[in-house]
Amino acid sequence: MHVGIVREIKKNERRVALTPTGVHEIVDHGHDVLVESEAGAGSGFADLLYEEAGAKVVDTAQEVFEESDLVVRVKEPQPEEIAMLREGQTLFTYLHLAAYPDVAAGLQESGVTALAYETVQMPDRSLPLLAPMSRIAGKLSIQAGAHHLEAPQGGKGVLLGGDPGVAAGKVTIIGAGAAGSNALDMAVGLGARVTVLDLNLNRLVEIDALYGGRVNTVASSKAAVREWSMWADLVVGAVLVPGAHAPRLLTEEDVMALERGSVLVDIAIDQGGCFATSRETTHAEPTFVKHDVVHFCVGNIPGAVPRTSTLALENSTLPYVVALADHGVDGATELRPELAPGLNVRDGKIVNEVVRESLGG
Repeated sequence: MHVGIVREIKKNERRVALTPTGVHEIVDHGHDVLVESEAGAGSGFADLLYEEAGAKVVDTAQEVFEESDLVVRVKEPQPEEIAMLREGQTLFTYLHLAAYPDVAAGLQESGVTALAYETVQMPDRSLPLLAPMSRIAGKLSIQAGAHHLEAPQGGKGVLLGGDPGVAAGKVTIIGAGAAGSNALDMAVGLGARVTVLDLNLNRLVEIDALYGGRVNTVASSKAAVREWSMWADLVVGAVLVPGAHAPRLLTEEDVMALERGSVLVDIAIDQGGCFATSRETTHAEPTFVKHDVVHFCVGNIPGAVPRTSTLALENSTLPYVVALADHGVDGATELRPELAPGLNVRDGKIVNEVVRESLGG
């Protein structure tokens, strides 16, 4: 099989789908790998390293799309890339179609078979290909939030760790999954006063035991989310319904009630956002201010640390890429049943039920 890797063209996206190490593994399984020139540059992997691993480096994305049976990416294809996809080809990447209906329509029209990392789901409902990026996004959410609480960034001028005789900053984290748990760990590490909300009471018991009561744990409800968001200097939205639009946690009226200079970090923005006032931003212009509240809504948060993110992503995706190359979609799904919910588009149709419902189908 011909496996293709293209340079990501979404704004400020520097990750790459596979490293030279991953390419070597695929080549070792008897497959051909095509890599667009400079595809790995943003993550620190030169073309020469791909060539030494056995890949063929080509000049353009067009060449990769034309020759590849399986295209492996990081982010959803952009319009000019969708135009290069074809029937009989397989695409494996993050798609987040609930947030990008135009991408969904383009993939259906192309005839491609598309599998989404974020909806690959284990029997215990865990998300093995979303988890590494969620962990990194959670950690970065606190770094970003702390930075934008600084007055020159539009924040209220609060240091999360405080100082002797000065109270530490207040952080509310909504959702205690992979992203929220890692945000929690970072916030506690900085010395902030932290409250975490979740619907899963067993998870709150675990957090309480892990942090020895140093973290406020609150059963999530609309009223609780509003109350503890108003309490906080920094609010992190870290909720997820796999394949679906993120639930709205704060209404516009709720945001208007927050203190001037508060910061909202919306990790769920690539699933449509969990705050009513959210809209997607980029690393080049990561924030906007609405109702005197700073919003950080970058759609590819882990892209800020592409070297770390690329390596972490490949650790999780590579076995699935090899399975798809070795056995095709049907064979790989039989071998690894968790791939079945990852199948989002096939034969011009949205085949993941949750994604289809989110798109109004």
